Amino acid sequence: MPFVATTFIAVLLLVVGIYWLMFERAETREQSELRKRLRGSAPKKVTRIDFVKEADKLSAVKSLNTALRRWSGASSSLQQLLARADMQWTVGRLLLVSACLFMAAWFVIAVMTRLAWLGLAVGCVLAFVPYLVVRFKAKKRLRKFEEQFPEAIDLISRALRAGHGFSTGLALVAEEAPQPVAGEFRLMYDQQNFGMPLGDAMKSLAERLPLLDARFFVTAVLTQRESGGNLAEILGNLAAVIRERFKVKRQVQVLSAHARITGWVLSGLPPSLAAGLMITSPEHILTLIKDPMGPPMIAGALFLQITGMLIISKLVKIEY
Repeated sequence: MPFVATTFIAVLLLVVGIYWLMFERAETREQSELRKRLRGSAPKKVTRIDFVKEADKLSAVKSLNTALRRWSGASSSLQQLLARADMQWTVGRLLLVSACLFMAAWFVIAVMTRLAWLGLAVGCVLAFVPYLVVRFKAKKRLRKFEEQFPEAIDLISRALRAGHGFSTGLALVAEEAPQPVAGEFRLMYDQQNFGMPLGDAMKSLAERLPLLDARFFVTAVLTQRESGGNLAEILGNLAAVIRERFKVKRQVQVLSAHARITGWVLSGLPPSLAAGLMITSPEHILTLIKDPMGPPMIAGALFLQITGMLIISKLVKIEY
């Protein structure tokens, strides 16, 4: 036990040290330099500092930021995912947290069980935990936006009927609507207010939010601007259609609830049983691990488990 505790403390200090070196130290240095320049206490020989917008910054570490910009395909998708989740993390921080979890799990499991391959497998699983958390937050935020979106469209429609312009309707939504609708419309309003064409600002909204309702809204507004028509009536009808689609979605969720719960139970039963046996009868699990046929059986079981989870997920996911 003392050896395990010492190992845990050492790994914890290693992870905290890596985090401090990668994030806190770099950000503190940039903040101190900025304060010196603002106070007028910077030296006469001032080196050129490139200030990058936080939204475009992939990492606080310059070398990692440069590498991520070269690997623009995956980094841009991760950056969009972080923006949808409304998290202040950078892509570099997400990747480094995943790397720290991978190394810590690999080291601890390998030291405790003397099985490097088991530590590698657990580390690979834990490395995906930050990504899954960000993805879960992004989906939760999109669902909340989808629920609030019809009310925002109705607010714009009422503003148009009252004689206000479309930009004024956007400002009303940004001020009166709850989050996350208010934040997205505030960004769109600021973009067009500071010089971006309204069509480009609305297309940017559709790119940030991969929702069919948002694309309907953008298409309806842009089509009306090209061909003319009563925009207030168009938006009112669109809000009614979105509400009906949302009712159908809720009905589908109710009808498929039993199948989804069954899928969760079947997917969670094997790992729960393995964890219970590890606690109550660890000798059985150790026999499986130490036996020469054990690792291939575990690998086959994991493959079949993941395949079954994917099949169940495909079956219970009903398009509406």
